[in-house]
Amino acid sequence: MKEIKIISWNVNGLRAVLKKGFLDFFDMVRPDILGIQETKLQESQLPDEIKAPFGYHSYWNYAEKKGYSGTGIFCKEVPKNVKTAFESDHLTLEGRVIEVEYDQFTLFNIYFPNGQMSEDRLNYKMKFYDDCLDYFNGLRKQGKKLIIMGDVNTAHKEIDLRNPKANEENSGFLPIERAWLDKLVGSGYVDTFRRFHDGPDHYTWWSYRFSSREKNIGWRIDYFFVTEDLIENVEDSYILSDIYGSDHCPIGLRIRI
Repeated sequence: MKEIKIISWNVNGLRAVLKKGFLDFFDMVRPDILGIQETKLQESQLPDEIKAPFGYHSYWNYAEKKGYSGTGIFCKEVPKNVKTAFESDHLTLEGRVIEVEYDQFTLFNIYFPNGQMSEDRLNYKMKFYDDCLDYFNGLRKQGKKLIIMGDVNTAHKEIDLRNPKANEENSGFLPIERAWLDKLVGSGYVDTFRRFHDGPDHYTWWSYRFSSREKNIGWRIDYFFVTEDLIENVEDSYILSDIYGSDHCPIGLRIRI
């Protein structure tokens, strides 16, 4: 067995975060796998220095709409398979999902939709959630062990945001969104961070307004979930709240497989 270090980060624009020390961070942590969300670029806009940094293999999924959504993943070891197109249009459109398969596990890097813009987008988000869970469960029936990482765009429990009462009617903390996370956990997917850290004031996203990050008025909306058959292999799940460059901070997982 070997230890695998995985990092997930919503960078809120890859070209912007490259100007704020992203490659220095990458070089410092040197994970086995680094997944990024909300890259906000097209293939023609991908900077040369990020295509294969430090010898990593990179894989990308671009949104049809320019300057919007998008995901990328960097891997030391070449996966057996990489997938960005699915039977569900919700999972295929907008460049939100990258699936990489290894012998020991299948990993998803996902930028889940934000439901704040309109009722239509909230409905889109909920359909995306449901299609994800259906797809995950189908893989589990095939005997696959799953790691799911990314920006889920919902805080699960009251402990996962600073001001729960004030946000009960806002997307990102609506009962219907939180109920889906209940369903996910109830279906055998483990929130790894809460296995190691049960206290308050642990967040991964802060508004740029009102000095929210300095005051630690935040939300925990970025997660690593693993299937129950992997949880005993997880050695740590953590938040790198001292890393700046985005309105999100990176999160990490150490797993021995």
